[in-house]
Amino acid sequence: MPPTDIERRLCEATARGDRDGQIAAVAGEDMYLAVPQQGQDPLPVYDDPVAGGKCIPVLTRGMLPPWQPQQFFDRVSVEELAQDWPNGKWHLAVNPGTPCAAYLAATAAHRAVWLQARGQFGVRPGGLLSTHAAGPLHGPLAQGLACGAPIAVHHSVPWNELGTVFLDHASDAQTLRDQWSVTDPATWQQRLDQLLGGQFVPAGTEEALRARAAGTQDAPKDAAREGDEAEPAAVRKEDDGETGDADVPELVTRYEERFRADGLLPAGGRVVSLVALDLAHAVNLVRWGLGARLCAPPQAEQAVLRAGAQAREAYGSWDEFAAGYALGRMLAFDNGWFGAPYAEALHVHRVLTQDPASPWRGLAFA
Repeated sequence: MPPTDIERRLCEATARGDRDGQIAAVAGEDMYLAVPQQGQDPLPVYDDPVAGGKCIPVLTRGMLPPWQPQQFFDRVSVEELAQDWPNGKWHLAVNPGTPCAAYLAATAAHRAVWLQARGQFGVRPGGLLSTHAAGPLHGPLAQGLACGAPIAVHHSVPWNELGTVFLDHASDAQTLRDQWSVTDPATWQQRLDQLLGGQFVPAGTEEALRARAAGTQDAPKDAAREGDEAEPAAVRKEDDGETGDADVPELVTRYEERFRADGLLPAGGRVVSLVALDLAHAVNLVRWGLGARLCAPPQAEQAVLRAGAQAREAYGSWDEFAAGYALGRMLAFDNGWFGAPYAEALHVHRVLTQDPASPWRGLAFA
């Protein structure tokens, strides 16, 4: 079974003997070129009996090997390969030695076709749902990875992958450095613990939402975690017979009203917690950490399982989680403008709540 839709299209074109279809299958996609180890040649040129000559091998995303601590890959496109190709007698070997292999001639005329296809198909857009057939599809690990699905959809990478890259080694390390000030395993672990502790969402708003939920639900989910002071406040509100409505910021109620109009909340629905935003970031901090080689797979899996467990403590369904993520993102990036961040969040929400292939549709929340 092809791991992702890219390999499926490539296999189908190869089975038809369709060279144009092979190029079309990869024209808009990232491919991966192995980074040479110390002492190796800059390009991994090899003799391939199928192509009948020298080839430069690249892999599509679904064919990347399992995570190895010292094995890195750079993203490349057909455009970059066409512009920098070193020898017109060589072939481009896509996924060589696999059922999803394609061997493309790389003369100047052939490379002009690559560029034409790239211009036709463009760059793979963001906002696409992708699933890796060999990744976790059921059980607690899949549930934890599904908490990070909004960010995976934003980047159009498989939601259920814990592997060699998120984007690529350099990009993953840059994301951690620029967005999270993470440069080593110690700071990675610190940020992970903070995210799993819900320390990046606005504390006052989070407490007000929990208090309101505790006052209006018969059996509220306990969103508090060890060391979190929000639970006693919520309990006190409930004991006093208050719902916490007066403490919920007006901006939150504005977003909830718009969410109900746009289908992010049901009629009369309310957001119960914002921690979904931190949990989604925690899952992807794990994936960036794997890509940057700041953590290893066993550690990554345990962190994702923790994120899933935290989500089940705070929410009762994917719909509740989705609304909490959307509101957290709006408070962080939109601030009442209902601008591009809102439109993007609405798109991601609809993809994950309406697409039959979405983990939020097919995967049990608890």
